[in-house]
Amino acid sequence: MSFFRSVGTTLEMIKWEHSIFALPFALVGAMLAAHGLPTISQLLWIIACMVTARSAAMAFNRWADADLDAKNPRTAIRAIPAGLLTRRFTGGFTAVMAILFLFCAAQLNRLTLLLAPVVLVVLFLYSYTKRFTRWSHLVLGLSLGIAPAAAWIAVRGSLDPRILVLTLAVLFWVAGFDLLYACQDAEHDRAHGLFSIPSSYGIPVAFALARTMHLIMLGLLLWLVQLFHLGGFALAGIAIVAALLLYEHLIVSPRDLRRLNAAFFTMNGVIAVVFFVFVAADLLIRHL
Repeated sequence: MSFFRSVGTTLEMIKWEHSIFALPFALVGAMLAAHGLPTISQLLWIIACMVTARSAAMAFNRWADADLDAKNPRTAIRAIPAGLLTRRFTGGFTAVMAILFLFCAAQLNRLTLLLAPVVLVVLFLYSYTKRFTRWSHLVLGLSLGIAPAAAWIAVRGSLDPRILVLTLAVLFWVAGFDLLYACQDAEHDRAHGLFSIPSSYGIPVAFALARTMHLIMLGLLLWLVQLFHLGGFALAGIAIVAALLLYEHLIVSPRDLRRLNAAFFTMNGVIAVVFFVFVAADLLIRHL
C-alpha cells in the first residue's frame, strides 16, 4: 500500500494530466506526416512516448529541484520538500519512465530509437538551466517543441524541415507562458541566485517578451498553414488560438498576477486542444 500510495503521490506531483500541453501538437505532427490519420499502432506508441517522456522529465525536475523548492514558499508544499516522497523513490520513478520511453520509441522505427536518448538529454537539461542562464524559458519551449517533429519521425522514419516550423511555434508558445509563470518567483530567484527573465530584467520586460513570443508563434502557425496547404478550418483554429492568447494576456498584468494559474493551466490546455481539433478536421476533410 505504501508503494502504491507513493506512485499516486508521484503522479499527482508531476501532474501527468498536463501532458495535454504537448500531446495535441505531437498528434498534429503525426497527422501532417501521414496526410491524415496514422495507423492505430503509431498513434498508441506516440501517445505512450509522450506520457512516459513527460513523466520522466517532470519527476526528474522535482528530484533535481528538491532543495530549491524547499526554500521557496510557493513550492515548499511539493511532495519531496514536504516529506511525502523521498528523492530515492522519485529518482527510481524517473529511471523507470525513461526506460519505458526508450522501449516505446523502439516500437516505432530505428530513427526514433536513436534519437530518444537525445530527447531525454534535452528534457533533463532543462531542470538545471535556471542555475546558469536566464533563457531557460526557451529550453523549456524546446522540450515541448520537440513533440511534433518527433511524431513526424515516428510516422515517416525521417525528418521534413517543414515540421520544424511547428516545433518553433510550440517553442515560442511555451517560452511565452513560462515567462509569465516565472514572474511569481522573480524576487525569490533574484535572492537565491537563480536566473530567469523576470528576475534579471523585471516583470514588465517579461510580459513584453511573452507577448512578442506569442505573436511570433501565431506568425509561425500561419506559415505552417502555407507550407502544408491547409485550409479554412486550420485558419479558423489559429484565429481562436489568437483570441485565447489575447484573453490570457488580458487577465494578468505586471501589477496583478492573481489569475496567473488560470492563464497558465486552463487557457494553455485549451489552446493546444483547439489547435489540434481544427487542424485535424482540416486534414481529415481534405483527405477524405
